[in-house]
Amino acid sequence: MKSLRIFLKRNKISSSPNRFIVLPETMNLFFLMNVDFHININMYCTQKNDIVMKKERGGMASVIAALAANLLVAISKLIGYLLSGSAAMLNESIHSLVDCSNQILLLIGDKKARKLADNDHPFGQARAKYFYSLVVAMLLFFGGGALGIMEAAEKLFHPAHSLENTWLVIIILAVGMVIEGSSLWVAFREIKQLNTEQLSLFQFLRRSRHSEIIIIFAEDSCAVIGLLLAMIGTILTHFTGNSFYDAFSGVLIGVLLCLAAIFLAREFYSLLIGESATTTDMNTIRKAFVRPEITRLIDVKTVHLSATDILLTAKVDIADPFELQAATVINDIEREIRNSLPHYKIYIYIEVDEFKKNYQRA
Repeated sequence: MKSLRIFLKRNKISSSPNRFIVLPETMNLFFLMNVDFHININMYCTQKNDIVMKKERGGMASVIAALAANLLVAISKLIGYLLSGSAAMLNESIHSLVDCSNQILLLIGDKKARKLADNDHPFGQARAKYFYSLVVAMLLFFGGGALGIMEAAEKLFHPAHSLENTWLVIIILAVGMVIEGSSLWVAFREIKQLNTEQLSLFQFLRRSRHSEIIIIFAEDSCAVIGLLLAMIGTILTHFTGNSFYDAFSGVLIGVLLCLAAIFLAREFYSLLIGESATTTDMNTIRKAFVRPEITRLIDVKTVHLSATDILLTAKVDIADPFELQAATVINDIEREIRNSLPHYKIYIYIEVDEFKKNYQRA
C-alpha cells in the first residue's frame, strides 16, 4: 500500500477547516494549504449558490404568472360550462383547475427546496421539487383526467344532454387557445435555452433534470391539444345536432391528461430516486482527471440532488512522484470541475486509492 494512503489512514486527515489535527512536521505546509483552499472553495460555492438561487427564483416568476392566467381561464371555462352544459367545456374547466393546483404545489415545492442543510438533510431539501412534481402528476393530472372521463362517459352513454350558447363556448375556447398557446411558446423558448446538447424534444424531456420545465411543457401542451379537441367536438355538435361529439371530445381530453400523468410519473420517479449527470457533463468531469499526476481514474459517480446541485464522488490512483502533493492535485481537479460547470453547485469527494486489477465498482 502506498505511503500516502498509510499516512492518511493513520492520521485520519479531514478536509474540514474546523478540525484541528496534529501532523508530522513535514506535512504542516501540506495541511495548511489544504485548509486554506477549502475555505476559499466554501466562499466560492456560497457566492455561486446565490447566483443559482437567483436564477431559480426568476424561473418561479413564470409559475406565478401561469397561476394567475390559468385561474382566469378556469373561471371563464366554468362560466361557459354553466351557460352551455358542454361536457368538453366541463373537462376543460377541470383541466384548468388542475393547472392552477399544479402551480400552487410547484410553489410549495420550491419553498421547501430552499431550506438549508441540517443534521437530518446534510445536502438540503432540493429534491422536494421532484416530490411535489410527482404529486402533481399522479393526484392532479391522473385524478383530473379520470374525473373528466367519468363525467364525459356519463353523457356519452346518455346523449340526451343539450349544448347551448355554442358560439359563446367557441369564443371562450378560442381565447383560451391564444393564452395557452402563448404560454407554450414561452415553454418552447425556455427548452431551447436549456437544450445545449441539441437533443430532440422527446429526448430532452426524458433527460432533463428540471422538473418545472417538464411540468409546464406537459401542462401547456395538454391545454392546447385539449382546447382543440373541445372546439372540434363543440363545432361538430353544433352543425350535426348530435351531442355524441361533445361527450366524446370530453373523453379524449380525460385520456390525454391520464397519459400525461403516466409519462410525468415515470420521469419524476427516476429523478426522485436519483439520476446521474448528463453524458456531456460526465465527459467534462472526466477530462478534469486527465493529467500526469493521475495514473488512473478508478471510479467516478454522480447524482443530481436537484437540477442545479450535483454530488460527485471519485476514486483515483495518484502517481508515485506526486503522492505528497495529493491535496494540491485534488484541489486542482475540484477547481477545474467547478470552473467547467459554473451553472452547478457541486459537492465533490475524491478518495486516493491504489488500483487493483480485480477492483469491482460498487
